Amino acid sequence: MSFVLRPALFAIDAERAHGLTIDMLAAWGATGTPLAPRPPALPVTVAGLTFPNPLGLAAGADKDGRAIAGFFGLGFGAVEVGTLTPLPQAGNPRPRLFRLAEDRAVINRMGFNNGGLAAALPRARAAKRTGILGINVGANKDATDRIADYESAVAAAAPIADHVTINISSPNTPGLRELQHGPALVDLLTRSAAARGTTPLFLKIAPDQEPAQIDEIARAAIDAGVDALIVGNTTVSRPTLRSSNAIEQGGLSGAPLAALAAQRLRDFRAATGGKLALIAVGGIDSGAEAYARLRAGASLIQLYTGLVYGGPGLPVQIVRDLAAFLARDGFASIEDAIGSA
Repeated sequence: MSFVLRPALFAIDAERAHGLTIDMLAAWGATGTPLAPRPPALPVTVAGLTFPNPLGLAAGADKDGRAIAGFFGLGFGAVEVGTLTPLPQAGNPRPRLFRLAEDRAVINRMGFNNGGLAAALPRARAAKRTGILGINVGANKDATDRIADYESAVAAAAPIADHVTINISSPNTPGLRELQHGPALVDLLTRSAAARGTTPLFLKIAPDQEPAQIDEIARAAIDAGVDALIVGNTTVSRPTLRSSNAIEQGGLSGAPLAALAAQRLRDFRAATGGKLALIAVGGIDSGAEAYARLRAGASLIQLYTGLVYGGPGLPVQIVRDLAAFLARDGFASIEDAIGSA
């Protein structure tokens, strides 16, 4: 996970390179993250949780919670592991992860590959935390009752996580995004809210939404007592791309997603009327972009693909840039900047 190793990592299959990166971060975390950088303290409180800074690692990077301490060591104020399903599953056939280097982007069609909740939760419980730990849960592909899968997953993760995220936004499990609408959404949120106990519950939704769908999700989330919306996930749309891998099927993430993700943040800000905390993700790869999302209404921000191209120093650099922007603009805290644009 260093620029010294980046040429070697980029020379091999993307999924294998990702696995090696997780191995390195896990090993570093096991030694106590020596020489870890110290980002400035920029505390922000969301859902009753105080985050040491607003930058989080998005789900998908550490699916099985193997490198939690290592990712915290990079300077993240929050780490979200998963997506974890009740039972282990292999995911979609390989190859299923593709770099679009010319576009600073990635396409994936992983399909919730993970070792299951029972394997990951003990690692999450034992991990050293220097920030907020979220556990992102999903349904197994072959589940006969997907809402029951979410209900049981939330109940299992809630005693260990600082917050639990319901992920119904992946484009790589057929039919999953249908849970974002109609009676299924209401049923899912009602049952998951009952299963979470007192643990904050977040909902992760896709950026590929029409205005009526945005209003429907916002109303359902507020009515169910969801604590925050993560806006959003990868997109199945395709802006103009240069890489030959642009033809691959799956969800697109990285720099080309920034405009769509920023627009959806504004849309959900309007739809929720400030009644629900928003977490921005998608195309965030700099302090300037992170700051713009905060000022557009996000209380927190997350990234994953930005690390692929920005390297391990990116999290601390973003937090340092945020501190500089706050000072430049006369804001005393992150909360003062949220929604100020």
